[in-house]
Amino acid sequence: MPNYTLSYYGEPQFDSQEEGEKHKQRFMAWVGDLGDAQVNPGTPLGEATTVSASGVLEDSGRDRLTGFSIVKADSMDAAVEIAKACPFAEFGTIDVAEVMEMRPQ
Repeated sequence: MPNYTLSYYGEPQFDSQEEGEKHKQRFMAWVGDLGDAQVNPGTPLGEATTVSASGVLEDSGRDRLTGFSIVKADSMDAAVEIAKACPFAEFGTIDVAEVMEMRPQ
């Protein structure tokens, strides 16, 4: 069964610490519901510095990559259904991509 990354973009904004805690609890419940599909339940990411041939950009904006999870699923459609159930989708976007294995030639 292939692995899929769920890449989270955007920064949830909460009006109170309690509201943020409720979201965290909903996210953790979603992770618990993943069962055997869970590979990496979630890795939050801090502010990024973007490096390219053109130079370095310190601020990647509000739609930055803020974290990722890795799940097992039978297909891309099944992985998309997992992502649609994730509470983060209420605050930002989630990219779903199959994890490709690199093999030496």
